[in-house]
Amino acid sequence: MGSTSVLLGATVLGLLWANSPWADTYEQFWHLTLGLSFNGNEFSLDLRHWVNDGLMTVFFFVIGLEISREVTVGQLRDRRLIAVPAVAALGGLLVPAGIYLLLNAGGAGAAGWGVPIATDTAFTLGVLAVVGARCPEPLRAFLLTLAIVDDVLAILVIAIFYTDDLSVTALIWAVVLLALIVTLRWLRFWRAPAYVILGLALWLAALISGVHPTLVGIALGALVLVYAPREHQVMLAGEAVQEFTSMPNARLAVQAARTVQQAVSVNERLQLRLHPWSSYVIVPIFALANAGVRMDGPSLSHAAASLVTWGIILGLVFGKLAGITLGTWLPLRLNWGVLPGNLVWGQMLGGAAVSGIGFTVSLFIVDLAFTDPVLRSDAKIGIIVGSLVAAGLGWLIFRMAWDQGGVCAPPRTEPEETLPETLAVPVHEGDHVRGPADAPVTLVEYGDFECPYCGRLHEVLEQLRERHPDLRLVFRHFPLRELHPHAAAAALVAEDAAAQGRFWEMHDTLYANQRHLTDTDLERYARELGVEPWLDVPGHLEHISADEESGRASGVRGTPTIFLNGTRYHGRHNLESLSDAVEALRPVTPAPSHERDA
Repeated sequence: MGSTSVLLGATVLGLLWANSPWADTYEQFWHLTLGLSFNGNEFSLDLRHWVNDGLMTVFFFVIGLEISREVTVGQLRDRRLIAVPAVAALGGLLVPAGIYLLLNAGGAGAAGWGVPIATDTAFTLGVLAVVGARCPEPLRAFLLTLAIVDDVLAILVIAIFYTDDLSVTALIWAVVLLALIVTLRWLRFWRAPAYVILGLALWLAALISGVHPTLVGIALGALVLVYAPREHQVMLAGEAVQEFTSMPNARLAVQAARTVQQAVSVNERLQLRLHPWSSYVIVPIFALANAGVRMDGPSLSHAAASLVTWGIILGLVFGKLAGITLGTWLPLRLNWGVLPGNLVWGQMLGGAAVSGIGFTVSLFIVDLAFTDPVLRSDAKIGIIVGSLVAAGLGWLIFRMAWDQGGVCAPPRTEPEETLPETLAVPVHEGDHVRGPADAPVTLVEYGDFECPYCGRLHEVLEQLRERHPDLRLVFRHFPLRELHPHAAAAALVAEDAAAQGRFWEMHDTLYANQRHLTDTDLERYARELGVEPWLDVPGHLEHISADEESGRASGVRGTPTIFLNGTRYHGRHNLESLSDAVEALRPVTPAPSHERDA
């Protein structure tokens, strides 16, 4: 969120500067020339090109590091997890480009079809931070994977479609230098100065060749060594730290620091060092240098009538939403992959909408696609307006999905079925019950400890119990294994607690810690409650399966699903709606005889 604020501030500053009484100084400043001269040979660029071609190479280098890490040890290793966001990213490229070309094919602005294809990760994550609890962690993971694939596709587009005037000689030199770097890596030669010198030479060769030099950043980042911490290295690091702790001195301190550092790959160490520079310095400077566009009456009037502007706006707002949604639905329908966690269509649509925030790479492509300053102005206005509308639309979708008290369920591709309305298995001795046995109203919840809507309902039910002390609550397990990777394990630990008389304490603990349900977390919660975990897994699985079977027989397809006195509840999952439903089911108390006589 901090880097997003800095980026937003730089964008606003660029707009204010370009629309201030000193607007002429904006372009004059960024066209100042800086260079080197040696023995009559001169190499120079203006400030904007030093930013776009130089500093942004570091930005793309960090992206290359992220891609390399994700492919090697991260989410992109799992074909089924990458399939859905990869196809979604492809849809988010093709549909916006198609919409843009429908309006601009054959016209002066046709080259700008690449502008609406890219998602700005920083601004997107910033909007998701504002959305807060309405956006679960798996959606952030899904959108991060989508953004990485989106970056790869955008870079390929830049390399293939926005590279002109190739110098074959310089390109050959670039290939030779890249091959030399690969050879040094293969020989396990790890002297940083050699890579820095070769990298700078490769950047210069790429710049002269006509290939955009930021592609060098991606290539170099992807080549940096990455590995998961190896067990023996972690053990050596632990021993070094322990030795320093027992006998602290400067030599052991240096040795411990070096050993600990070597346990983590160079890739991750570079990310740690470069991310702050990339996020807080380089990208904001890029925004300041490129976002400054005149937004006076004539400029806005021209943009409002420009097909370039409308192509970008429609591509970012509707193209991204439609492309990512279709690209998510298709692989799920064809069983090519799975979603990473507790995601429902309302959240997916919100994520698809905010992915229409195209800024950094979009502005980057504007600089490559257009030389006409008027077209550049129209395109930048389209990016700003389209990104703002996409952010607002995404926030609205998240708000509507949350306020409707949604239900976690897998995105459905088949026609809706007619579901039973009554509880198939009445409340029995094996159920987890809270409240008096003779309660006038019994509420049965089919829940999942990792479902965000169940977590929200848990707080509502606590308030409902305070308002109606004679209400009886019954909890039945319905873990959505495909959506919630930790739900089944959480249910098992809850059953361990139940066997030792602590079910409801564990129930409340799990809902209070929904984002921390790994096996290690679950074991810690069990220890804190004095519960021995994993004691009777087969028996507990049988109980959970019985709950699931009763749920399916009752028409439960998502969580939470509520039955009141054996009948499915269809109202909203808020305190007032549930309280009114409980009151409506209370038996009518007969009036005293003297009042009836009267």
